[in-house]
Amino acid sequence: MNAHFDYDTRYLTVEEVAERYSVSKDSIWRWKREGKFPRAVRVGPGCTRWRMSDLVEYDSKMTACCLMNASWLIAD
Repeated sequence: MNAHFDYDTRYLTVEEVAERYSVSKDSIWRWKREGKFPRAVRVGPGCTRWRMSDLVEYDSKMTACCLMNASWLIAD
């Protein structure tokens, strides 16, 4: 049976999210508290996860934002 990878149903732990962005778990929690990161989902008592689809959407917005503000790339 072939496993189908679906971004809409994949949930990541804080460890997986931190690894994805090459930062510490504390940074992920701080970004969450500050409202600078996709909303986490409570899947049970003491169990918080992030939807992969939310992270992919966040990434796409960050890429667009960085490209729009990339005036530093242009040589004078």
